[in-house]
Amino acid sequence: MDMARGIESGASVRAKPAPKAARTWWTVHQWVGLKLSLFMTFILFTGTLAVMSAEIDWLLQPSLRVAPSSVEGPVAWAAIAENARGYPGVAKANYISAPTASAFAVKVTVENEAGDLFFLHAHPTTGEIQGTGPWVGAQRVLRNMHRHLNLPTWLGVPIVSSLAFLLLISLVTSLVVYKKWWRGFTKPLRRRDARTWWGDFHRLAGVWSLWFVALIALTGIWYFIESLGGDAPPHPRVEREAPLNAVQIGEGSLAAAIDAAMAAYPGLKVENVQLPGEDGVLELNGEYEAVLVRPRSNAVYVDARSAKVLLKTDGRDLNLHQRIGEMADPLHFGYFGGYWTKVPWFLFGLAMTGLSLSGAAIYSLRIARERGDRVRLRRSLSGMWHGMARWRWLSTALIGIGFVFLVFLILGIQ
Repeated sequence: MDMARGIESGASVRAKPAPKAARTWWTVHQWVGLKLSLFMTFILFTGTLAVMSAEIDWLLQPSLRVAPSSVEGPVAWAAIAENARGYPGVAKANYISAPTASAFAVKVTVENEAGDLFFLHAHPTTGEIQGTGPWVGAQRVLRNMHRHLNLPTWLGVPIVSSLAFLLLISLVTSLVVYKKWWRGFTKPLRRRDARTWWGDFHRLAGVWSLWFVALIALTGIWYFIESLGGDAPPHPRVEREAPLNAVQIGEGSLAAAIDAAMAAYPGLKVENVQLPGEDGVLELNGEYEAVLVRPRSNAVYVDARSAKVLLKTDGRDLNLHQRIGEMADPLHFGYFGGYWTKVPWFLFGLAMTGLSLSGAAIYSLRIARERGDRVRLRRSLSGMWHGMARWRWLSTALIGIGFVFLVFLILGIQ
C-alpha cells in the first residue's frame, strides 16, 4: 500500500511541470504575437495588397485597360517596341512585359533623356500606345514597402524577413497551446462579448491558415538567408558587351530576331522581352514546362542584328539550390496559377493580417477583464498599444522609416 502511495506520489510530482510548461508555451506565443504586432500587421497587410497590386494599378490608370474582345492573336512585340521608341519624350525603350490578364495592356519600361524611368501602356494586338504610367505606381510602392521598407535591400530585406522567424514560432507554439486544434475547423464564432468573439475568430482563422502561415514563414526565412549571402548561383547568361559600332535595331530586324527566338524555343509562353541595347542582344523569357520558377529561368538570347540564337535556358535544368530560390517568389505571392492562386493568397493574406490584429486584441481584452473593466471592442486598440510596451516605438519607427523613404522613392532620390 505504501509503495502504491509512493508511486502515486511520484506520478503526481512528475505531472506538475506540465502546467508550467504549457504556461511557458503560452507566454512565448503571446510575446511574439504582441510585442511587434503593429509592425507585423503592417508587413502582412502590404504583402497582401501586393498580391493584387497590378489590379490596383489597373483601377487607378485607365490607359492600362483594354477591352478583351479587341485582343486577337499573339502580342505584337516588335510593333510595340517600335511605337515605344518613337513615343514623345522617350529616349530609350528597355523592357516589355506581357499583359497581366486579358483586360490589361502591355507595359513597356522606358526612360527619358534624363534617365528617369516610366511606363508606356500599349494595346497587345495593335501595338498602339494608349498612355503612360508612373514608375512609382501601386505595384512599386507595395512591393518596396513590403520587401524592404524602401530602405537599401541589403538592410531592409533582413529586417522585414526576420519577422518570418516570429511567424514560425507563433505557428509552433499555437499547436501546443491550442489543445486538439484539429477540432476547430467548424467551431462557430460566439458573440457573448468582444473577448470571446476575438478569441474564436483567432482560433478559427488560425486553423484554416496553418498551411499558409507555414508557407509564408518558410519563404520569408529563405529571403532572410538570401539577404545574408545564401542566394543560389546565377543562371547562365549571355555576356552583354557593347560593340565598337553600336547600331539601332529596326522593327524588321527585331521582328526577325523574335521569330528566331520563338522558333528556337517552341512552347515558350513569353512573359517578358528585354529589348536589345548597344550590345544588340535580345532576351525573351517566360513560362515553359518547369513548375514554380520565375520567368527568367526559361530564356532565349538572340543577336538581334543577325537573328542568331546565342543561348537557351530551361528551368528544368536548374540545380536544387536554384530551384529553391526560384520557388520562393511564386509561392510567397501566389501568382503561379493566375487568379486561381492569387485570389486565395489574397484572402489568406487578409486572414493572416486578422490573426496578427486579433492576437493583440485578445491580450488587451483579457487584461481588461482581469482588471474588472467592461470588455469593449474599442478598448482593444489602446490595450494593444500599451501591451507592446517599449516595442511599440520600434514598430512605429520602422513603419515611419518606410514612409519617409517612400517620399525619396517618389521624388527619384533613391
